[in-house]
Amino acid sequence: MVKIKTYQDLLEIGENERDRMEFVLSAIREHKASKDYAIAADAELYYRHQNPTIMRFQRFIHNQFGQKVPDIWSANNKIASNWYNYFTTQAVSYLLGNGVTFKTEANKKKLGRDFDKRVQDCATAAKNGGIGFGFWNYDHLEVFNLTEFVPLYDEDDGGLKAGVRFWQIDDQKPLRATLYELDGYTDYIKRKDEGVTILHDKRAYKQIIRNSEVEGETILDGENYPGFPIVPLWNVNRQSDLVGNQGTIDAYDLMVSGLINNVSDGEFIYWILKNCGGMSELDDAKFIEQLKLTHTAHADGDDGASVEAHNVSVEFEATAEALDRLERQLFKDFMALKVDDIAAGATNDQIQAAYEPINQKTDQFEYQVTEFINGVLELAGIDDEPTYTRSQMSNQSELLEMVLQCAEYLDDEYVTTKILTLLGDADKAKEVLKRKDAEAADRYKQQEAELKELKNQQNNEQFGNTEQLEE
Repeated sequence: MVKIKTYQDLLEIGENERDRMEFVLSAIREHKASKDYAIAADAELYYRHQNPTIMRFQRFIHNQFGQKVPDIWSANNKIASNWYNYFTTQAVSYLLGNGVTFKTEANKKKLGRDFDKRVQDCATAAKNGGIGFGFWNYDHLEVFNLTEFVPLYDEDDGGLKAGVRFWQIDDQKPLRATLYELDGYTDYIKRKDEGVTILHDKRAYKQIIRNSEVEGETILDGENYPGFPIVPLWNVNRQSDLVGNQGTIDAYDLMVSGLINNVSDGEFIYWILKNCGGMSELDDAKFIEQLKLTHTAHADGDDGASVEAHNVSVEFEATAEALDRLERQLFKDFMALKVDDIAAGATNDQIQAAYEPINQKTDQFEYQVTEFINGVLELAGIDDEPTYTRSQMSNQSELLEMVLQCAEYLDDEYVTTKILTLLGDADKAKEVLKRKDAEAADRYKQQEAELKELKNQQNNEQFGNTEQLEE
């Protein structure tokens, strides 16, 4: 069983730098040998439209000596489906595709321009590895995957108290690692055929830096966060979405690959040579070569040698039915939305029913995302709450009719915003409302001017009548 390093193991090392450097290397080695790392690495391959199972698959046959040897004669196409990427992308986009909304709009800007993208990246990392890590780096969020970050959990409360981020372009390039702790971070480097050394001494997370032409960059002061600045985002059940679904995906891919291979093999004509037992393998090869060149075969009739051609038939219907069942099983297991099931002109009740599985799954994941964002907000010193707008299809004409029927009971701002949201232009709501207010103000001024002019006319008429009476 592979041992996993904990936060207490780091504390036992103390401040001896030689021991700490060895601790970093051993933590990386043990992490890469763990089951969680292997699952996360495979999940990232599936996410990138690669199936490591079928890529490692090799057909074998037994030769005339009974030896097991690779089959280099049969077709060996390896076709990977994109199901895992499809389901993962759908799950993340359904919850976070429209970004995160806060009560105070200014708070969103404090989290960095690409905050929405970073949250989506962390959610994808959680789907692949069971957990993603968000590092709050002063004024923006950075994301680490499980395949590049060694978490060091507290043995007492299970909280994340430290961690090692590592990366290496290839085996010939240096290994870089950063040890993140409560009181700062330290950078290490291990070059080829050399021991690990400190690249940068431990420094605080928030630093006051002075730049000058003479002294260059000088760190004047620094401070840390009240807690550990790396926040975990757990997936549902704290495991990768690949767990429990890998077998079905592999079965689908292997069956599709097998179908194509059978078709490829079936393109050849198999020949049966009767009464030709005296032919050697070399004679057989010459016979096939002669067929390919001249498309003719010579054989004696009657009881002598004869040649028969046979085609291989492939069972398409049975394979197609099996693939269809596997596809339906994948949608059920991933609790995904199958758009094909929503027929054109479906009512909102029918659409809602089709969305029910993914809604249930997203409800669970939303709790994890909210807990993650709240942790980031605490580090950033922001008091707010995140909300989300799910990307859901609907019968727009039916919903628009409903909104318009209720318009007399609702204020103008709500009705306008709701209609624009249904039309996909929610981002233009403020602009439209501003124009409507300006138009209303113009109409009010025009009405005032018309009313004033009417009163002047009435006054003039009344004044004229009075003068006539006096005369």
